[in-house]
This record gives sequence, structure tokens and C-alpha cells, in this order.
Amino acid sequence: MGSKRFVKQAFLAAAIVGIAVLPIAYEQTIPVLTASAAFVTPSAKPNVALSKKLDVLLADPKLKGGITGVSVKKADTGDVLYSHMADIRLRPASNMKLLTGAAALDVLGPDHRFSTEVVTAGQQKGPVLKGDVYLKGKGDPTLLERDLIGFAKELKQQGIRKIQGDLYADDTWFDDDRYSQDLNWSDEFNYVGAQVSALNLSPNEDYDTGTVIVEVKPGAKSGAAPAVTLTPATGTSVIVNEAKTVAADGKKSISIHREHGTNRIIVEGTIPVGASSSRSWTAVWQPSEMTLDVFRNALTAEGIQVLGKKGLQRGTAPADAQVLAVKESMPLNEIYIPFMKLSNNGHAEMLVKEMGRAVKGDGSWSAGLAVMADTLERLGIPKNTVVLRDGSGMSHKNLVSSDTLTGLLIRAQKEPWYPAFRESLPLAGESDRMVGGTLRNRLAGDMTKGKVAAKTGSITGVSTLSGYAETKKGTPVVFSIMINNYITGPVTPIEDAIVSAIAESDL
Repeated sequence: MGSKRFVKQAFLAAAIVGIAVLPIAYEQTIPVLTASAAFVTPSAKPNVALSKKLDVLLADPKLKGGITGVSVKKADTGDVLYSHMADIRLRPASNMKLLTGAAALDVLGPDHRFSTEVVTAGQQKGPVLKGDVYLKGKGDPTLLERDLIGFAKELKQQGIRKIQGDLYADDTWFDDDRYSQDLNWSDEFNYVGAQVSALNLSPNEDYDTGTVIVEVKPGAKSGAAPAVTLTPATGTSVIVNEAKTVAADGKKSISIHREHGTNRIIVEGTIPVGASSSRSWTAVWQPSEMTLDVFRNALTAEGIQVLGKKGLQRGTAPADAQVLAVKESMPLNEIYIPFMKLSNNGHAEMLVKEMGRAVKGDGSWSAGLAVMADTLERLGIPKNTVVLRDGSGMSHKNLVSSDTLTGLLIRAQKEPWYPAFRESLPLAGESDRMVGGTLRNRLAGDMTKGKVAAKTGSITGVSTLSGYAETKKGTPVVFSIMINNYITGPVTPIEDAIVSAIAESDL
């Protein structure tokens, strides 16, 4: 028996060694990371009373089997108040936007504006513009239908009544990769996974670029087809209405999704007579073409005829094209309010590409992420301590530690763009969406409401919260809570309890 046990143990040891040296395709996509020296904190003993409270909270059964990194530091000195697996790199979800947001403010500046232009190489002869017209996008994440209507009115004021040529969408300011490298296919039709283009349109002032609002209202009687409308109205999307109106006491269950690779939007399910409408922000296929279509509709509404026969298409404006009309966006510090408060994924990815365009003349993810890595290194985060795969945090391959995030929050305070960065963070318990954002229904206690400014984050199996708070005595602190690989949720109450304990601590 003893010899058999020895042989068995030797075999298992050899097998384990063999497995360890096998190449793993997934891990080969992730560079080797060394221990971070990005934010070496002063030698200090964690606060004992606070540590006891947080240790109890982290013993919650919901966290069993997962990994939780927590870092709490004094905001002015960087002294460690609490640390739990703070050096372990985890998936940040939308806490990735803290990195993207800081980098973009540093590279572009709070006053940076995006522009959209109407240009032509043609000549105007009386009321006729002889030549093609290009709607040229330069990455504005806040373009609205009313801006395109403004373009049409401006052309009309210039005396143009006919365009003897075709309309083109010029989205070449960025490359034509519409999806970041790790976006899940199942997110393709959701607004959180909308395509990224330099020429993009938002349906309202939440600025969810590349989407249309699909609204379903019940018919007048049971059996009638519900009414379905799009905002903005566009012929590039085709509604397939398979939903039904049912009796007033029936079930409301509406499903809205877009078919892959098309703009066929399928509406299914039931909606009772007299029920409130159902609305969905649905990502479109080829948003540049949708934007051009809405512009063409605006021209028609102003009585301007387009005589070209080629229809909607993309093209590059000639280098010598003259500008007929231009619209500049609000400055970046104002864009950051909907971007960070509402955790807008499209904005994050457009900012990455804009960084690449601004520094390298290349509006791509690869160029933008390289610029972002260089900028974060200047801000104290070495490139070999994080994995940057996108700007929004949708990728499950992004990696960063909670200690790195608190270090960035401390460093940000020294930068000239810090006021814009701080103001953009959701403010706990504040009901106004553009103030409280994703924290408007959280942390509404006396010690936290209006006093905690933090970025939320959530993807499957991941929940994060990082930002600024104050203790009972007014001591400013930074914190980062990163919960990964949980199965039973929600875990946001645990995050809120940790932040509340920090705010109520006698420090």
C-alpha cells in the first residue's frame, strides 16, 4: 500500500507540473504583470476600530467564493486606514471610467470641444448647390436631431434650395471599428453596447449615442396592434411589430431587440389596454447612416431638395471642401456630467479614440489605449501594473487593483482638471439624475447624502464603488471597493455599508 501511495503521489505531482507549463490561449492575451509600485503609501497602521467593522462586513456569505479588494486611505496624506486584498488586480467594470476620465481630461483638457461640419467642394449658383454635400463628424458624443435641423436651417438661410449632388456621411475622424475588442455579442443591440462612430446621434439629452428610443403604446382595444414609434424618426430602422394589445387586466410583457447585422427591430409580447408605454434604448447598426438620414429629413422639412440618386452612403470629404455650417459641442467638463453621472459607455469609448486622434493622429482603440497608458503612467500608474482593454469597463479582461484606484483618486487632487473630475462623479442620495446619477438611490443617510462622490460599476459577477468621502470629524478619505466573482446578489448593500462605516468612523 505504501509503495502504491508513493507512486500515486508522484504521478499527481508530475501531472500538476505538466499542467502548469501548458500554454493557455486566454492568458496569452494578457501581459505579465509585476507588483505595483505605483502608489507607495506611507507606513501607517490601519485604523483598528474601522478595520473590525469592515472585517465583519466582508464576512458576508454573499462574498464567499469571490474576491473582494478594499482600499481606504486618507485623501491628503495617503495613509492607509484599511486594506483588504488591495493589491490584487480585479475587473473594475465601470470604475474603469475613472482611469479613462482622468486620462482624457489630462490629454484633451476640460475646455476641449468636438465639432460636426457640413462641407462641400461644390459651388452655389443661385439657389442650387452644384456638388456633393458631406456631413462630417469629429467625435461629438452629444449631437442631437435639433443640431441637424439647425444645419438645414443654416443652409436655407444661405439661399440653398437644391443640392445637385449626393449626401455623404464622413466618419473618418475615427477608424471604422465599431465595437471594442471584448464586447459581448449579446450586448450588441443594447444601448450599453452601441456602435462607436465619429458621426453619431443621440435621441435625447442623456446622450446615449448610436441609439433610438423605441416606444410601444397599447392599441385602443384588445387584439389591436400596439403603436410603435422611434426617436429620432429614421427610415434606416425597420420595425417588425409582432406585439399584441390585450385586455386591461392582462399581462404587460414587451420585448424589443434588433437582429444582428441589420436595423430590423423586433417588438414582441403583450401590452394591456390603457397601460403605460414601454420604452427601450436600442443600439442601431451603422449609426453614421442613421445620422445622415435624420439630416436628410431635416433638409426635406426645410424645403431643400437633394437631387442625387445614390441614397445614404459613407464617404470622405475632399481635402479642399469648404465649410457650410459647423456645430461645436459643449466643453468636455460639461460632457463629463452625463458621461460619469450616468456611466455612459459610448462616451468612454469615444474619448479613448479621441485621445488617439489628438496625440497620434489615429482615432482607434489601439492608439487611444496607448495614449491612455502613457498618460496614466505620468499620473503614477506604471503600464505593467494594469490591463487596459477598453475605456468603459465592459471588457472582462480589464485589470486594476483597488489600491491603484485610491492612488489615482489621491493624485487627481493635484491636477488642474480635478474640479471637473470631482464634479462629474455621482453624488450619493441626490435625486436629480444629473447630480446623483447612479448613486441617486443609494447612501441617503445623514452621514453620506451629498457627502460621498463616487463612481459605480457593474458587469456580470462584478460590482465596484470608488470615490471620495468624509469621516464623522470631517477627515477627507478615498476608498475603493471591488467585488469580483460573486454569484448571489445584490452586493451593493455591502458596498454601501462599508462606505457608511467609513463616514461614521471617529477619525
